[in-house]
Amino acid sequence: MFHFVHSVPAKEALVSQRLEGKVAVVTGGGSGIGRESVLRFLREGAKVVIGDLNDKTAAEAIDIAASEGLGANVRFVKTNVAEEAQVSAMLDLAMTEFGRLDIVFNNAGLPGALGKIHEMRVEDWDLTFAVLVRGVFLGLKHGARVLRAQGQGGSIINTASIAGLSGGCGPHAYTSAKAAVVNLTRSVAVELARKKIRVNAICPGAILTPLVHRGNKEALEPMMAQSQPWPEAGLGEDIASAALYLASDESRFVTGAILVVDGGLTAAGPHVYRGNWEASGNSVDMGTTGL
Repeated sequence: MFHFVHSVPAKEALVSQRLEGKVAVVTGGGSGIGRESVLRFLREGAKVVIGDLNDKTAAEAIDIAASEGLGANVRFVKTNVAEEAQVSAMLDLAMTEFGRLDIVFNNAGLPGALGKIHEMRVEDWDLTFAVLVRGVFLGLKHGARVLRAQGQGGSIINTASIAGLSGGCGPHAYTSAKAAVVNLTRSVAVELARKKIRVNAICPGAILTPLVHRGNKEALEPMMAQSQPWPEAGLGEDIASAALYLASDESRFVTGAILVVDGGLTAAGPHVYRGNWEASGNSVDMGTTGL
C-alpha cells in the first residue's frame, strides 16, 4: 500500500529570513526609502543601525519596528553624513552594539541646490555635493575600513538616481552629484572585489516618498503613474526590495552594478525635469532632514 506524502511545506517554513545574523547600517533610515529598507532588513532577520539627521522621523521608524517586536534589533545615532567623525562613529556603533558589520546602505540624500546655472550660489552647490557625494564617499571609506578589518566580505549599497544617468531628470547639482555616485560605485567595486566586499548602486526613478509628495500623496500619485510606462507610482518598498537583494547572499556575484528601478522611465526617455531649471531664484531643498 502506497502512502503519498505532500511535499508542500507549512506556511511558516516558506518564510525565509535572508539577512539572518547580519548587521546593517542605513543612512537616511528615518523616512522614505531608508525607513522602508530598515523595516525590510529587520523583518528579514538583520540587526540595523539607523543613521539620520532627523531624530523625529528616526524615532517614528523605531516605533514601527517596536510595534512588530523588532525594537531590540535596531539602534539610532544622529548622523550628518557629510561629517567624517559622525559617519565613522555610526559604523563603529554597529560593532559595539551588535558585534559585526555586513551591510552599509549609503542612502541619505536631499534634492539640494535649485535654480538656473548662472544664478546658482557656490555654497548651495557645495552643500548638495557634501551630502550626496561626500556622504557616500565617507560611507564607503569607513564601511570599507570596518569590513576589511573584519575579513568576512560584505555589501555596500549606494543610492544614486536615474538623474545620474541623463540630463533630463533633476536639477543641475543633483544630477551631477548622482552621476558621481554611479562612477564612484563602479570604481570602488573594482578595488574591493578581492576582499569579497560587493559595491553596488540603486538608481530609483520617481518614487512616492515624503521627500517627493510632501504630504500631498493622493494628488501626486496619479501624476507620477502617468509619467512613466508602468501604470503605478513607485514606492519606497520597491527600492527596499532591490536593496534587500543587493544586501543578501543571493547577489554574491554582483558587484559594480547599477540597478535601475524606475517603472521603465529611462527606457522611455526621461524628460520629467525638462524646463524646470528655468525657474528663477536661488534656493536649497533640504528634503526630509528636518532642517
